[in-house]
This record gives sequence, C-alpha cells and structure tokens, in this order.
Amino acid sequence: MFVFLGAALLNVYAIGLILCRALVYRTKLYRPMLWNIWLSIVPLLVLLVGGATGILLLIPARPLAIAVLIVTGIIWLLLLPNASYLITELNHSHRRENDPVPFWYDIILVITLAMSGVLNTVLNVFLAHAILSITIYGDFARSFLRPGGLITVAVILILLGLGMYLGRYPRFNSWDVRHPGQFVRKLRTHFSDRGNIAACVGFTLTYAVFLALMYIVTAGPLIEGMLMLDRMRGL
Repeated sequence: MFVFLGAALLNVYAIGLILCRALVYRTKLYRPMLWNIWLSIVPLLVLLVGGATGILLLIPARPLAIAVLIVTGIIWLLLLPNASYLITELNHSHRRENDPVPFWYDIILVITLAMSGVLNTVLNVFLAHAILSITIYGDFARSFLRPGGLITVAVILILLGLGMYLGRYPRFNSWDVRHPGQFVRKLRTHFSDRGNIAACVGFTLTYAVFLALMYIVTAGPLIEGMLMLDRMRGL
C-alpha cells in the first residue's frame, strides 16, 4: 500500500534531514529528534508482531490469541503517544543563537518530523482497527464501519490526546507506569491547579479531533477501496 510506503519514506526523509543538518552545516547532531522518531515507530512494530501472533492463534487457540491481543493492546496503548508526540515538536527549540543553519531548512525539518508522527499514528490506529475487525467480527472489510470499531477508534484517539498532554506538560514517559505511586503523586500535584484540568481537556479534545480528521483523510480512502473490492467480489 502506498500509504505505508509513504510513511516509511517520510520517516527516512526526516532522519536524513536531521543527519544532513549536522553534516552540511557542521552543527551538533540533535539526537533527541532521532530518538523521538525511533520511539514513534516502536508502537507500530509492537502492534505488527503482537497482532500478527494473535490473529494466527485465533483458529487453533482462540483463548490464547485473545490473551496475546489484550497484552499487546495494553503495551501498544502505553507506547502510542510516542508516535503522535512528534506533532508537538513543531517548534524550533533546537535552534541556538547565531545558528548557521538557514531558517528555511529547519522549517521543512520540523514539518517533516511532525508529519511523520501524524502518519505513524494513523497507521497505528488503522492496523488496530483492522485487528479489531478481524478478531471480533471475523471480517476485514465491511466490519470497519461497524459502530463498535468506530467507537473504539474514537476512544483510542481521545486516550492518545490525553497521553500527548501528559507527555508534553507533566512530562510523563510510557515507562513511568512502572512506578505507580510516584505517577499518581505527580499527577495529583499537576492537576491540583484547576487551570491545568481545563488545559488538559482542551488539549485532549483538540488533538483528538485533529487526529480523527487525519484518520478520515488518510485511512478513509483505504477503507473505501477495501469495501469496493469486497462488493465487487460479491457480484
């Protein structure tokens, strides 16, 4: 599929721009950008491996398959904000005073970085939508538009917006769940300020709507194409 190829090439292009920035303009390599790209790809790898394993086990060992998919889903949800987090990197915080890198170069760099995060996120949600359709409904095409799948996608996008907020402002990481006591204390301290509650709700909903629109624009044609093929086979 061209969407998957395009997403892969966009990630490669973003990495190339980051490396060329250091090589061509002889500046220090900004490693956090490279690390963030890798973190945005990890959820997709987890979903591909865990999802494929679960689907293969559906017929010979359905209970085990469901267990694998549940564990994969939990890990995936914890990692998923790392993909969309790249959207919040749409800034020039890496630039320094008297930076030798032209501003036009950094503009395309941060836009490419942010869009790679958008596409990585869309592909993650699309694959989760597909796995859900196959697992619950046993149908790959027509089940995409069933209410259960669409509601699940909406919930995922809202949780994703919340995860982005927690990563950007209280500065949580996915692995902070290993220390639940510290996690809860930090969360309580942050939301003791009522203004942060309103900011969290606004941020979460705004980014969830944005990602939903990007999902419709990007994954919508894929789903429509699969439905058309399904109808043609039924003729």
